[in-house]
Amino acid sequence: MRAPPYHSSVRRGPSAYPVAMLTITRALYDQIVEHARADHPDEACGVVAGPAGSGRPERFIPMLNAARSPTFYEFDSADLLKLYREMDDRDEEPVIVYHSHTATEAYPSRTDITYANEPHAHYVLVSTADTDGAGPFQFRSFTIVEGVVTEEEVEVVEAYAA
Repeated sequence: MRAPPYHSSVRRGPSAYPVAMLTITRALYDQIVEHARADHPDEACGVVAGPAGSGRPERFIPMLNAARSPTFYEFDSADLLKLYREMDDRDEEPVIVYHSHTATEAYPSRTDITYANEPHAHYVLVSTADTDGAGPFQFRSFTIVEGVVTEEEVEVVEAYAA
């Protein structure tokens, strides 16, 4: 089911970091969902970069799921290295790390939690389960810090405030 633009925060464990909120433009939201739909039945994955320190997602970067799997995603190591060098050159950082789940709800798996290594990023999951890739979709965002998963609110806006 496609999540409404606003969600209640649900804490899944104690965290030293405050509960955050992801604010994302409708255009970026739609690009992430479209990528999940297009790659179904395999998991889609990618990054949305933003100016370093801003916490603002701006540049959509779909990545190839090197695992080409409906149950697992993996960034190609060469592509990931290239992406991080490019973000460094542009003074950007990964604001959102996203992927889809094709057979389960939009909640981080044990593997997702183990591989989460960006403590300041929003981890967005889109579930295409039971949709056959056509929608509607679950769209949820989490912080993952030291193995602690915290769901956060998602606000979809037409444009960012100046």
